Amino acid sequence: MSIDPEIIFEDEYLLAAYKPEGWLVHRSGIDRHEIRILLQYLRDLSGQHLFPVHRLDKPTSGVIVFAKSSEAAAQLQQQLKEEHSQKKYIAVCRGYCPEREVIDYPLPPVADFKHQRKRSKSDLPRQEAVTLLRRLATVELPYEVDRYPSSRYSLVEIHLKTGRRHQIRRHLKHIHHPLIGCPKYGKSSHNRFFLHQFGCGRLLLHSVRLELKHPVSSAPLVFQAEPRGEFKKLLETFDWVEASRA
Repeated sequence: MSIDPEIIFEDEYLLAAYKPEGWLVHRSGIDRHEIRILLQYLRDLSGQHLFPVHRLDKPTSGVIVFAKSSEAAAQLQQQLKEEHSQKKYIAVCRGYCPEREVIDYPLPPVADFKHQRKRSKSDLPRQEAVTLLRRLATVELPYEVDRYPSSRYSLVEIHLKTGRRHQIRRHLKHIHHPLIGCPKYGKSSHNRFFLHQFGCGRLLLHSVRLELKHPVSSAPLVFQAEPRGEFKKLLETFDWVEASRA
């Protein structure tokens, strides 16, 4: 089922939108054949030149903000580095994860290009990375996916204190609760199970809420967007809709 982007807020200084999974935020040499480019789509839809403020990975859905000037973009980018801004995600991971966890685990940069990937990971300096996790709900399913007779999964709420690339996926793998639907940091047996059993083949990571201040008036702004499509159906199947809104 194809889902198009949607503008959820707009004024003369910024625009907030819903980004579907599978869309690039802007054109990239990493995925040069992808034609679903969110920045261009929203420029055409709004008739405005837009400046990226932050990024969501291609397989991640949810709230994203663009500015209408370089000055507003710089101000919003600075806010996102500070404590008073909040980015909230929900995700589905393997196993029963801790009820609450602070994952403080430095990460090396993720290389974009082949010549960068030739460097050993030990050559790349690690950067501070902190993720806050809260378990919202769990489910145990009567299916043997690995070596156990049943399979357990958690719905989690995630707040980022830092913004390293692939931070959530890498941190959840580090604590042995990899995200479902992630081909790089997840587990293929569980990814295949969700695809075949529930028709859900996407990364189960969604930016559900973003809080910051208006770049001109400093008025508080709260942008929200619930999951759609496959993710929404899965929440309904597991009776997790209300938990996802907690």
